[in-house]
Amino acid sequence: MPTIQQITVRVTPQYLREQSDPEANQYVFAYTVRMENTGNIPARLLSRHWVITDADGETREVRGPGVVGEHPHLQPGDHYEYTSGAILTTPVGSMMGSYQMQDDEGSMFDAAIPAFTLSAEVMFH
Repeated sequence: MPTIQQITVRVTPQYLREQSDPEANQYVFAYTVRMENTGNIPARLLSRHWVITDADGETREVRGPGVVGEHPHLQPGDHYEYTSGAILTTPVGSMMGSYQMQDDEGSMFDAAIPAFTLSAEVMFH
């Protein structure tokens, strides 16, 4: 059977109204990531790369080791979940990126993080 490297990533964002301050252009979001090893070889998450874009088209990139201080090692069929956050200066934005992974045979590969929307659902009166 050929080696299949497959990490499936799903993200659920949430607006944190109580931590946000719209008058100061500060919109706080949490997002929960669930990654699952849907391939047939174990793999470890080494680092992350996020591209965060606000409604004004301003983009910033975030790179770093692991996620929330961890480097999860996923066996085939295993999943890992964590929650982190982002702060935008606009009520709407988006995030996307990738996780840099290494399988147990030493091969490096990227696991895509599909784009998702951050929305404060601000009501204008």
